Amino acid sequence: MKRRQSYLLPFLYQIKRAYSSFKLKSGIKLGLIKSIMIMPYKGFGNEREIYFVARILRDRKIGPSDAQDRRLRNFQKMYKRFMTWEIPHVRVKATFYENEVIAVSDEEGYAEFRIPVPANCTFTNQWEEVHLELLDKVISKQGQVAAINKIFMPSEHLEYGIISDIDDTIVPTGATRLWEMIKTTFLGNAYSRIPFPGVSAFYKAMEKGRDEIESNPLFYVSSSPWNLYDFLMEFLEVHHIPKGPLMLRDIGLSREQLIAGSHFDHKLSQVEKIFEFYGEIPFILIGDSGQHDPEIYLQVIKDYPGRVKMIYIRDVQVSRHAAMEEIQLKMQNLGVEMLLVTDTMDAARHALDKGWILKSDVIDIAETKKEDEEAS
Repeated sequence: MKRRQSYLLPFLYQIKRAYSSFKLKSGIKLGLIKSIMIMPYKGFGNEREIYFVARILRDRKIGPSDAQDRRLRNFQKMYKRFMTWEIPHVRVKATFYENEVIAVSDEEGYAEFRIPVPANCTFTNQWEEVHLELLDKVISKQGQVAAINKIFMPSEHLEYGIISDIDDTIVPTGATRLWEMIKTTFLGNAYSRIPFPGVSAFYKAMEKGRDEIESNPLFYVSSSPWNLYDFLMEFLEVHHIPKGPLMLRDIGLSREQLIAGSHFDHKLSQVEKIFEFYGEIPFILIGDSGQHDPEIYLQVIKDYPGRVKMIYIRDVQVSRHAAMEEIQLKMQNLGVEMLLVTDTMDAARHALDKGWILKSDVIDIAETKKEDEEAS
């Protein structure tokens, strides 16, 4: 079967690329593509370099959601997010202070940037700006195509970092039940998707830590597709969950796989990329029991001894309890505790006992959780 796929995949991929190329050329010729956009994905940096990804697309004019949007309106917006028109092989210039880097978009429209940090550069903001500009002309009446991206730069007050999953960790999605997940994704919006009670206050408490300075970075690593980036960023903002770089994945047919990248490999590589960027920072990892987050985090512990402070896992799948106990024991033998929680307060009380957050914040988490439960 694998040998048959190895012959079939390149053929199928060439068909996909030929169709995408035909669609793009036809769209330009027929005037269906009226504007181009640069979709910047928030990045992060250290004292040496910054890293981020952007995507060049037809601008579908999706716009922000509204609490009054009906299911049909939500579906129309989600349809546009997934029915993308990627712009491949165009040059994008990124300017970070006096440093400029030009990247070329790949066949799916993605452009990846690694930009050196200027020598003797002192950062006064936790979020620094990168200016992006499209250098190539795609359509006749294009005009200037530009965007501004935000890059997280750690401060001297940093105590630890937090890496969190999203689906069934921050917000119930039914990720372990395919049809439920599809309905939730395509018929809801940032307002109708409600996070677990108390999550926003808990993440704010960890962002502040013990010094009450909102300097501890949050990174969100998910197997959701990049198509949902603006939707998920809007969700975090609407529900007052601290912002942070959001690391998603490309899905669909690639040269090597029918679905580009496995859940395990994607999340592991993204978590370890963060660990490599911040070599001296300990991390708290947060996930759920439904999509093998514990197994991924166990591998991180093995690959980076001494770097993981704690692991919180939201218990969403009873059938995995035996597996969770086995993983807990393996982590314990490696010197890391994993706490399986059914309630945000369980994690908050534990973090307070460890001295990672303040008592006043735990009180606020409890109050926020009660308000969330009453509102829902």
